Amino acid sequence: MCGFGFRSIGQLKPNHKPVLWGGDYKMKLPLYNPDGKWEYRTRMPADSANLNRALYSLRDLLSRESNRGRKTVPLSPESLDRLESMPGAVMRSVANQPEKKKAAAEPMTTEIPSNSVVREPAAEPMKTETTATPAAATMTGEMETVPGKEQREIEILMPEGETKREKLRNLFRMAKACEICRNMETLRDQLVFATGNPEAELMFVGEAPGAEEEAQKEPFVGAAGQKLNGIIQAMGLKREDLYISNIVKYRPLKGDGRSQGMQNRKPTPDEMGTFVKFILAEIDIVKPKAIVALGATAAEGLLGIAGSVGRMRNRFYNLDGIPVMVTYHPSYLLRSEKDFDGGKSKKRMVWEDILLVMEKIGMPVSEKQRGYFA
Repeated sequence: MCGFGFRSIGQLKPNHKPVLWGGDYKMKLPLYNPDGKWEYRTRMPADSANLNRALYSLRDLLSRESNRGRKTVPLSPESLDRLESMPGAVMRSVANQPEKKKAAAEPMTTEIPSNSVVREPAAEPMKTETTATPAAATMTGEMETVPGKEQREIEILMPEGETKREKLRNLFRMAKACEICRNMETLRDQLVFATGNPEAELMFVGEAPGAEEEAQKEPFVGAAGQKLNGIIQAMGLKREDLYISNIVKYRPLKGDGRSQGMQNRKPTPDEMGTFVKFILAEIDIVKPKAIVALGATAAEGLLGIAGSVGRMRNRFYNLDGIPVMVTYHPSYLLRSEKDFDGGKSKKRMVWEDILLVMEKIGMPVSEKQRGYFA
C-alpha cells in the first residue's frame, strides 16, 4: 500500500489525540493547515455494504499523507482499539492491500524549446541521496517554518555542472528520463520544464502546465501567463529577470485525453509528490531570495500544507531558509474579473502580497506602486 502501519501510528505527534467515536466509526486524522490545526476527518460506516468504500477512502487518505512525506499517522490508544474492533476482513484488506502496478509507457521524445532556460544536456548521471527527520510547522519570527525536503523524506537531486545553467540542463535531462514519471498514467507526454534566468532573485512556481504551455513547451504562456506578465511589469521587471516553473512537469490528463482539447485540471497530490523533487532541486540550484507560490495547489505541493489562499496569503513561509509567499493564481484573477468590482479587490490582495515580496528581497517600491488597485 503506502507504507503506513496501524501498529506504528502515534509516533509523529504524541501530544495530538485524534479519536474514533460513535457507532459509524468516524475517524479523525491529522492534516496541517495554516491556522496551526491538525485535522482530517473521514467517515467509516459500520454496515457491510459500505465497507469497501470505507476501505478505499482510508487507503486514499493514507496515500495522500504518504505523498506529503509522512511515515506515520498519530492515533490515541482508544482510536487504535476502535480500529482493531472493526470487522477482521477490513483490517486484513487494509494490511494486505497490494500496490497498484502501472504499465510501462513508451519512452518520451520531447524537446525543450530554444528560448527556455535549459537545453538538451550531455552530462553524467546525477547523484542522489535521501535523508529524513520528522518535523512539524512552527513559528520563527516573521516567517512560519514548514518541513523541508529532508523532513519530508523527498529525494535530494544533485545534478552535476560548473554553472547553474549546466546544472539545470542536467536536471532537465533527469526529468525527461524519469521512469516513474513516464509510468504515470494520469499525465500527458509533453515535458514542460522551466523558463527564465538561472541567476534570478525571485522565482514564481505554479502547479502544472495547461494546454497553451503544453503547445509552446514553456510555463505560463496562456491567458494566465499574460496576467502574470502584467504583475511582473508592475514590479518594474521583465519576464527574463525571473525564474518561472511548475511543480508537475506534464499537463494532467482529463478523462482519457483523446477529447481533452483545451480543458485543464489541477494535479493530484500523488502527481505532485512524484515531481516535487525536481522543483526543490531547481530551488537549490537557482537559490532565489524569495519564491511566490501561485495558488493553493502549488502551495500544497511545494510547502506540504493545505488550506485556502485566503488563509495562507500575506505572510511568509520558511522553506529550507527561503521565504515563500502564497498568493492567488493568475487564472483566479481572470475569473474574478466577473465580480461586481471587476476583480479589483482580488488584484489588490495579490499586489499586497507582491509588495511584501519586493520589500523582502530589497527591491525599491515607489509610492505609485504602493497605490496600485487601491
